[in-house]
Amino acid sequence: MVDRQHVLEVGAPDPELKNSPIMEETDEEFEVLAQEVSEKPVCYFNGAAYENGSFVRSGTDLLRCENGAWVREGSADPDNP
Repeated sequence: MVDRQHVLEVGAPDPELKNSPIMEETDEEFEVLAQEVSEKPVCYFNGAAYENGSFVRSGTDLLRCENGAWVREGSADPDNP
């Protein structure tokens, strides 16, 4: 389990910087998008690279890097997971 209080806060995505797509496993386009990113070793958020398996917080979202795309893991609020 991820300690939500100690996950790096990265802020909102800046459209001027390199960002990997953010998706949910329940999205209809999940499979298509997963194939497009095709097993990349890192995800980008505001120009910074994060290794597969890394977690970050963006506002109230907890995101996990999975093969080049961010997957929403739920709330980043430790009091309201």
